[in-house]
Amino acid sequence: MTTTLHMCRYCDGLITDPGDAVRIAYEDGMSGPGRIVWAHREHAHLVTPDPRPLALLARIRARRTGHPGS
Repeated sequence: MTTTLHMCRYCDGLITDPGDAVRIAYEDGMSGPGRIVWAHREHAHLVTPDPRPLALLARIRARRTGHPGS
């Protein structure tokens, strides 16, 4: 059996407990289907929409390269 893991939009942490994952938004895709945005149950009320369309990609790249910020 495969477990689907989600990333929390607020803390960028992995949500390992399926009961702790809360759907908070749906983002349209630029070329294809969009994606559901998830958060930990305790962070769901803290999430605000990203004002920049590529903010998520910038955060992922920053984490991969080890650069803080973005």
